[in-house]
Amino acid sequence: MTATVPSPEQIHDRTRSVLAARIGDAFAAVPSDADLQQALGERYDSLTAMECISAVESEFGIEVDFVADDVRHWFSSVERMVRFTHERLEDTVALGLRS
Repeated sequence: MTATVPSPEQIHDRTRSVLAARIGDAFAAVPSDADLQQALGERYDSLTAMECISAVESEFGIEVDFVADDVRHWFSSVERMVRFTHERLEDTVALGLRS
């Protein structure tokens, strides 16, 4: 049985849901292309960013390397998180690391 990668739209919806659970009601009004630090200010501090990265890792079964992956870039907006996650899942399937 071949593993399938969720579509970017599915990843987007799941990512928004996971982040909303961490950030709260203020997140609902934030566009997916918005810089989270600018849009949320103090609500998206370094601790919240770490919690969001961990939540995305858990939701999708991926690992983020805080040294090799440019987390300040990839986790600055929902759109970037979706691209990062989709690419990571595609790589995992292509390398046969997920069945």
